Amino acid sequence: MTSAIETILQSAAPSSAARRAIPPEAVESRWSLPDGHALRRIDWPVLTEGQRRGSILFMPGRGDAYEKWLETLDGWHREGWQVTSADWRGQGGSGRLGRDATTGHVSDFSVWVDDYAALFADWAASTPGPHVAVGHSMGGHLVLRAVAQGAVKPDAVVLSAPMLGIHPAWIPASVLHPVARGIVALGDPSRPAWKGGEKPGAGPRARSLLLTHDDGRYDDEEWWRRARPAIAMGPASWGWVERGLASMHMLERPGVLEAVTVPVLLLGTSIDALVSWPAIRRAAARLPQGELVSFGSECRHEILREVDPVRDRALDAIKHFLNRHAPARG
Repeated sequence: MTSAIETILQSAAPSSAARRAIPPEAVESRWSLPDGHALRRIDWPVLTEGQRRGSILFMPGRGDAYEKWLETLDGWHREGWQVTSADWRGQGGSGRLGRDATTGHVSDFSVWVDDYAALFADWAASTPGPHVAVGHSMGGHLVLRAVAQGAVKPDAVVLSAPMLGIHPAWIPASVLHPVARGIVALGDPSRPAWKGGEKPGAGPRARSLLLTHDDGRYDDEEWWRRARPAIAMGPASWGWVERGLASMHMLERPGVLEAVTVPVLLLGTSIDALVSWPAIRRAAARLPQGELVSFGSECRHEILREVDPVRDRALDAIKHFLNRHAPARG
């Protein structure tokens, strides 16, 4: 007898050429931050005014580049959204901040919050509303922090597996942070915190088991890394780990999330092996207009790159959320 999980896995989408090409409507460019650092970005404009649904700014996760999210971004564009995405400073096609080409490093997460605020301001001023901020994993953390600090004011927020805590999930960031701070003090903060990719000990196969059940969509990222080697990244630095925990601890403080008045949709999975599911649940409960869509063993970390039944449920939830909280402007 076929189990529900087996049925889902059998529906995994085959590798698609549509996920391995920049759509003809999209424009890749470089956008200069106030200090002159150039971010790589991509935009899908909606040229017909009567078909405009609004605008989405999508920010990817740690070590990501926007190529791996093309399928989802193009799907939103086909629904009438003007879509923009960018690589964070120091990863993807936006340069490097560490001591080598693969280690993800940043001096402080506030650098990224400031970058995002500048990008958001320019984007919101030049695109039709409503304006929706979307972030995945580390990108979700930074989007929520920017909103909580009043650096950006979107009409609605969508967070996919936001990095609001890390493993071990039962230990709060307030406890993990001093440990990381002590390790950073022992050497160069830009040194890699582990070998490999997403987490210590995660080889190629183990990495796929962290991210998605869909082998075709997982392979899309590897395809892009071969086509564009410069976007490939590996582990985070110890400085990133310590500064990330400090940023998570900041969001855990009483009153921070409670002051967020923007509608926020959070999507998370209880088997996430990269970010803390309990932290996502706590955040959803603390946000005055927080809504939570939860998944179980059928879903891994990259919810929007999962097998079709999971991904379709997530996209449908996002669509209904935006129809309620960011309706089209006539």
